Amino acid sequence: MIENKVALVTGASRGIGHATAAQLASEGYAIAAVGTSEESSITESLEKVKEWGNPFIYVKGNIALKDDRKRILESVLEHFGRIDVLVNNAGVAPKIRMDILETTEDSMEHVLGVNLKGTFFLTQLVANLMIEEIQRIPGLSPQIINISSVSAYTSSVQRAEYCISKAAVSMITTLYADRLAEYGIGVFEIRPGVINTDMTSVVKEKYDQMIRNGLTPIKRWGQPQDIANAVSVICSGKLGFSTGEVINVDGGFHIRRL
Repeated sequence: MIENKVALVTGASRGIGHATAAQLASEGYAIAAVGTSEESSITESLEKVKEWGNPFIYVKGNIALKDDRKRILESVLEHFGRIDVLVNNAGVAPKIRMDILETTEDSMEHVLGVNLKGTFFLTQLVANLMIEEIQRIPGLSPQIINISSVSAYTSSVQRAEYCISKAAVSMITTLYADRLAEYGIGVFEIRPGVINTDMTSVVKEKYDQMIRNGLTPIKRWGQPQDIANAVSVICSGKLGFSTGEVINVDGGFHIRRL
């Protein structure tokens, strides 16, 4: 077992997950990065995490699949022997945006398979491991961080399956926060707003205009680093009397204004 704290970050090959992995690596964490891309195709991205010189592995896997989830956990334990932080960032949007009156079962299954089922059952695996770790690693204070979205409470009828999945992630946070509090395992939700990633690139002009027109009090796009900074705050241990908390990183979008 290594001495570094270990962070398992899903969806870590780009965007929010990549920024989070790099941030935690800069703070001394060993990183287990999970993604669905071939490692050879994201070498440049991964190098920005490795450059901090801390232990690192990349595991190719789809968290929607039971066998992949098991293999991910086995790989982390084989290389590092522990998990201190789980960042559930992996998520997908509908392949095609469709009106709620036309949404297909295939699209619903695709989105919920990753965003809901994958997140729930990977958390279950890691939570059971963390409970065991607490018994053998002195001073361990594990954290589980779920990356949801303002879509957890904001209607978008062209991507209903995504909104439903992110609302589910919010409840996953509440349920695991309740269940794991007795073990001292904190569970948090970070709720991003409009963040500059590949997922939002297809609607950039739309959001540019909306932000200019006052969509958010802070009139700029969010950046992946904004989310990574919030993860860093949670991992600092300074929120020790909190769990089940939602941290909005949305430029103030959640403020209701007249």
